[in-house]
Amino acid sequence: MDGGGNENKVEDEDKQALAGLSSVPNPHRAKVQSYSQQLRGERKLHHRQGRKHSLDDIPAGGGSRPLSSSDDDFSNYSLDEEEATLDLKPFTPLSEFVAAGSPAAAGSSSPGPGGGGGSGPGAGGKGEAIFKVPMRAAVHPGRPPCLELRPHPLRETQVGKFLRNIACTETQLWAGQESGVRFWRFDRIYDPGCGLGGKVRRGDEDAAPFHESASTSPTFCLMVDAANGLVWSGHKDGKIRSWKTDQYCAPAAASAASAGEQEVVDGAAGQPPQQVDAAAVANAPFKEGLSWQAHKGPVLSMVMSSYGDLWSGSEGGVIKIWPWESIEKSLSLKSEEKRMAALLVERSAIDLRSQVTVNGNCSISSSDVKCLLSDNIRAKLWCAQSLTFSIWDARTKELLRVFNIDGQTENRVDGSGGGEKGQQQQQQQQQQQQQESSGQGGEEGGATPQEALPAVPEKPEKPAKEGKGKSGNKKEKGQGFLQRSRNAIMGAADAVRRVATRGTNVFVEDSKKTEAIVMTADGMVWSGCTNGLIIQWDGNGNRVQDFNLLNGTPVQCFCTFGTRLYVGYTSGIIQMLDLEGHLLQMWVAHSNPVLKLAVGKGYVYSLASHGGIRGWNTLSPSPIDQILRSELAGKELTYTRKDQFRVLIGTWNVGQGRPSQEAMMAWLGSTASDVGIVVVGLQEVDMGAGFLAMSAAKETVGLEGSAIGQWWLDNIGKALGEGSVFERMGSRQLAGLLVSLWVRKNMRQHVGDVDAGAVPCGFGRAIGNKGGVGLRIRVRDRIMCFVNCHLAAHLEAVNRRNADFDHIYRNMVFGKPTIPNAAAAGVSSSSHTLKSDKNSGGGGGGGNNNNNGSSEDTKPELSDADMVVFFGDFNYRLFGISYDEARDFVSQRCFDWLRERDQLRAEMKAGRVFQGMHEANITFPPTYKFERNVPGLGGYDSGEKKRIPAWCDRVIFRDTRPGSATPSQCECSLECPVVSAVIQYEAVMEVTESDHKPVRCKFHIQVAHTDRSVRRQEFGEILKTNEKIQSLLEESRVVPETAISTNSIALQNQDTAILRITNKSAADKVVFRIYCEGQANFKDEGDEAEYHARGNHGFPRWLEVTPAAGIIKPDNSMEVSVHHEEFHTLEDLVDGIPQNWWCEDTRDKEVILVVVVQGSSSTEVTTHRVHVRHCLSAKTLCADSKSGSRRGQKSDPRQQSGSTNDSRSSQKP
Repeated sequence: MDGGGNENKVEDEDKQALAGLSSVPNPHRAKVQSYSQQLRGERKLHHRQGRKHSLDDIPAGGGSRPLSSSDDDFSNYSLDEEEATLDLKPFTPLSEFVAAGSPAAAGSSSPGPGGGGGSGPGAGGKGEAIFKVPMRAAVHPGRPPCLELRPHPLRETQVGKFLRNIACTETQLWAGQESGVRFWRFDRIYDPGCGLGGKVRRGDEDAAPFHESASTSPTFCLMVDAANGLVWSGHKDGKIRSWKTDQYCAPAAASAASAGEQEVVDGAAGQPPQQVDAAAVANAPFKEGLSWQAHKGPVLSMVMSSYGDLWSGSEGGVIKIWPWESIEKSLSLKSEEKRMAALLVERSAIDLRSQVTVNGNCSISSSDVKCLLSDNIRAKLWCAQSLTFSIWDARTKELLRVFNIDGQTENRVDGSGGGEKGQQQQQQQQQQQQQESSGQGGEEGGATPQEALPAVPEKPEKPAKEGKGKSGNKKEKGQGFLQRSRNAIMGAADAVRRVATRGTNVFVEDSKKTEAIVMTADGMVWSGCTNGLIIQWDGNGNRVQDFNLLNGTPVQCFCTFGTRLYVGYTSGIIQMLDLEGHLLQMWVAHSNPVLKLAVGKGYVYSLASHGGIRGWNTLSPSPIDQILRSELAGKELTYTRKDQFRVLIGTWNVGQGRPSQEAMMAWLGSTASDVGIVVVGLQEVDMGAGFLAMSAAKETVGLEGSAIGQWWLDNIGKALGEGSVFERMGSRQLAGLLVSLWVRKNMRQHVGDVDAGAVPCGFGRAIGNKGGVGLRIRVRDRIMCFVNCHLAAHLEAVNRRNADFDHIYRNMVFGKPTIPNAAAAGVSSSSHTLKSDKNSGGGGGGGNNNNNGSSEDTKPELSDADMVVFFGDFNYRLFGISYDEARDFVSQRCFDWLRERDQLRAEMKAGRVFQGMHEANITFPPTYKFERNVPGLGGYDSGEKKRIPAWCDRVIFRDTRPGSATPSQCECSLECPVVSAVIQYEAVMEVTESDHKPVRCKFHIQVAHTDRSVRRQEFGEILKTNEKIQSLLEESRVVPETAISTNSIALQNQDTAILRITNKSAADKVVFRIYCEGQANFKDEGDEAEYHARGNHGFPRWLEVTPAAGIIKPDNSMEVSVHHEEFHTLEDLVDGIPQNWWCEDTRDKEVILVVVVQGSSSTEVTTHRVHVRHCLSAKTLCADSKSGSRRGQKSDPRQQSGSTNDSRSSQKP
């Protein structure tokens, strides 16, 4: 209750109880409840008539509209009397958004005049840029046109299916998810969405056709083995699994499946043949191949070394090597020998941590393995942990160097012991230290990578039962409640302050944690940190240079293509750099963090934390971008869809009361029959000083809600018919403020991504007696925000109210999908503090990008929404009028003159509050202040203070229309996707349970959105048929001419030969890499060659090729050393059989080296093949010099002249 002695008493008690409280801001967490039932029906629509608002003539400035970071392709008003006849036939309400049981709406009905247009200045007038309407367009003008392989799914549809990572083969895009893996075929990426096997599943309605595996443990990492046609996946349960890439890839099978043809198969013995649905076979979940238990903890990273061995990393710095010989033997076993195959691999493991542990002291860090990287140029392997790196020899498996993130060599003495036993010992020691220091049990959340695990809460250890703890509780009981509340708040505030100082003093190292690592074509290694730093290293681990191109925004992932480096950030931005670190292009790729990047078939694919996947042409920036943008915009009508629904907003300052169910029905139940969404905001649910103090304490540790708040949610649900008609999708409570959102069941499938936020404005900006709570939802791909506010009280506190609104607008941080589902989506903890980083500095970043990072980083989240509604007890009063005069005007319903004395109207007109927003025509009496339980207008305050009646309870809003445009002036389209009209704005005067009257406002909302499936088809059609694009693509296929010095090399023991690669182009650089296509063994002179590839085309251990990759400048050549090296260990295997070191393999060996060549940005490659033979005697060498080359050509028909380009592989879209 405002303006009275009770409120003054509350404020005084707050000050006494909370004196000295720090004003550290509270973390905001979303509390979302979602359901999935569906119900359809019909209701008749009712429209109310109203008078023209006296504020219609208030000008609203125009001005430019800022670009938006929304995933949507770029981008109030009430109807007055002149617009009452607006034809809404094109937007006839859909049956699924209308309640059941009512007759169909009359076709001639139209909304009544809910009041005249805007009552505030436009975005470009006196308001700042943050209040401008976000720009929308059919095609985003600030980034390259993209292929939406999987459009942004609603988060609620992804439970148990969140995508974590992606990887590309030559023909497929694979994605790891919480329940296994899935893949898309590149030859079907433009096909319309048909769900999984033609069965539409929520979240994948518009995704390109894909195939999915049988359910497994959550997938943490993926790796492609192109040599053997496999994709390897590492999982939370510690297993490594293999998947064949040739599943469902036969065109005939695919066409049969799509046509639903029947396939005849043999029946059982004695039974006739049976017909099987080819589509059912093709779309059945595929199963894993070889799998084994690799680690006790999750497999966090995997990589194939340049010699074909599989390296894997897990928690506690555990690194294991799985020799290719044992994997190859296991892959050759039959399916019924699956257990034997797994044991064969498990027993071959080499634990590197154990090898570098001497007397319990380990040379490498015990922190979790973040990334593994294979340096195929120098035959090394990098292991990146949070703050350290280690470099290993891929051939000898020796540790070469350990250094920290600053490049300083570390002589680490880690007493944690070796292997996973040492890891367990160290964790036990850490737990003991924590218990000794804090007196509490349980694990420290930051000590393990649980932040990267799925959201499966672990049971905390029970606190130790000690006598001291009991005595402390007794002592605490003796203290006053308010004093204990104050102590709890101050303690929590200190904890928040310590977290807020991350990056300084003792927390300086945390901000430098390594998140990603990659190697570019020139042999340089790049690492990205949580503080936004990008560091360039040479191959020996020497720090070359560093960059910070986005002012502290955490780096999440890398990928490379040709001479370009792509960087993905937690802000959703992708940057493209050259090999010197210069920024070539930057754009907002997603509205959420970019989890992974992968290159395949002419696209750089990006996976966002919400599960959406987009493809970016590797030729960008190029003229193709503008052609695509223009052509797609021209086809806008083909993929534009329009829908409409109604939203009911209810606000009520309940004054700590609990009304009857009849009052709830009069307020909400009686008018919700034709709406699809109901948003209810309450103020003063509970305002006791002790409650406020405890609420603030709970907020600092991420807890919110109360028993009284739950009572209100239950009773609102009863009034709306929760369970049968409506479902509650989200709520948020901050002390006495409560907001909740309800969705009609038949509209539920189109609403999701519910996030919540809260901003306290009370004492020290820390107490929730004043402030705002908000909910953000996605409806038909459009973002809507609803903010319930309670602003400063008292007649003279106008500036405080204005400041409260500004504080709420700028600091409202909605709980991102990365907070409640960070584990599920695989996002690092660094992204959780993204908003605070933005507010502290804002992003920099130069370059020629149309959409720089600074404007995106500093823009409040509310400014990106398509529709924003503020409602609640704003506490603006009437000025320049006495109590008696106000009563007289109210009794005569002379509201026009009273509105001229409205503080809110005056402040909006001056551009000092609610900039760019609008209010419908007020046709109801002032809603404050009334005597409780006194009906009618005679209930206005007649006590000693005689508070002047005022419109404290209001609803203010904006949509995507610029300036003061009305619904008839701005048609709903992709450029203006949300157009709203107020059809009801009134107070429920018959409700008397509070000193405020409840207010309700009903919107008729028209929404334009994109049919992503249709637009993807159009995207592919343009690429295939546009002549200009085809011409540009043909030019991009050109590969510089190259030559090699020989196509046949013979080596004896310890011999070295030189292979010279020459770039004959005078203009373009050549990017090359060399891999081993396979090895054949010969016992006798005339043996037939059978080539077998190692893992990921790795080299045999006896062969060293240096450098195996690099860049050749125009008119230059590169000399590659091909060297034979003796290599004998106790673990040598011949045909899978372990050999002693004296049992040397005396067979001649021959390998085929493939030299892959491409231009700096060409979309195709050419290859040369070189046969390298290891001969054990001069006789063999002589024979080989005469016939070896001919034999190689006979056994390998693909070989052509070594001096010319003998093969071309297309990478075009």
